[in-house]
Amino acid sequence: MLDVCLLAPGGVMPFYDRFLTSMIVSCNGSMALVDCGEGTQILLKKLKWGLKNIDIICFTHYHADHIAGLPGLLSTIGNSGREDELILIGPSGLQNVVEGLMVITPQLPYDIKLIETSDKLVEYIHKDFVINSLPVQHSVDCMMYSIEVMRTRKFDKDKAESQSVPMKYWSRLQKEEIIEDDGIIYTPDMVLSNRRKGLKICYCTDTRPLPGIVEFIKNADLFICEGMYGDDAYAEKVKDTNHMLFSEAANLSKQGDVKELWLTHFSPALQNPYEFLDVAKNVFQNSVIGEELMVKEFKFTD
Repeated sequence: MLDVCLLAPGGVMPFYDRFLTSMIVSCNGSMALVDCGEGTQILLKKLKWGLKNIDIICFTHYHADHIAGLPGLLSTIGNSGREDELILIGPSGLQNVVEGLMVITPQLPYDIKLIETSDKLVEYIHKDFVINSLPVQHSVDCMMYSIEVMRTRKFDKDKAESQSVPMKYWSRLQKEEIIEDDGIIYTPDMVLSNRRKGLKICYCTDTRPLPGIVEFIKNADLFICEGMYGDDAYAEKVKDTNHMLFSEAANLSKQGDVKELWLTHFSPALQNPYEFLDVAKNVFQNSVIGEELMVKEFKFTD
């Protein structure tokens, strides 16, 4: 099971009724946050999932509306009693940015591990989370993310017996170990069922709709994607600023065969996103306007 919350749907700057976009996911007591603009910790406190179990924070890029809330959040996490290492993931430049921001929060009761992504896909596994990133197109280095929760494979006794796998190795093979005994190699595939479909959440802001995104989001259970403007009349503006329209986000969702699209990162000029919801729905029916503290629970399906 995986819980997902879109903390807020705003872009560029916060308003009294619209905070800046970010997302948090929770699985088996561990949480991963994507982006941390001004006011993020206020939303996290409203959400009431707690802060101590945030293990990972991913950054799409280093514009203020995506990272300026980090120092305060780090300090608050420290006050929550956390002592375990906190992992920060982001594009090139992460170390310089974090070091600069931490001037105002220099002493924390936990260590911070920095992981800078490159121009290639990066896979990072932490507890139940498998995190991948994809470079996208903005005015600065920018990444989109997928967060997946894989399912453990079932033990297949008949399969193990048919391949003469010694019983003494069954439990170790179930833990995905590879065992060599007297020149014979026993692999987990010899005792486990085929891999079962897990859960996949994708998050994308501040980019043009690149072809590579379609494959990256393929068959995602949820795609959270920016829709800077709802009106296609802004087509030239989003090209100049490296952003996306509702219709472009919907088209990516359709091509990627995702189950659901949540639109987010609305321009301050977009006062009523619902006015343009049909623009997205005409392309991809299962399009939803993102709202503050929008939560959904995802369960494994057989």
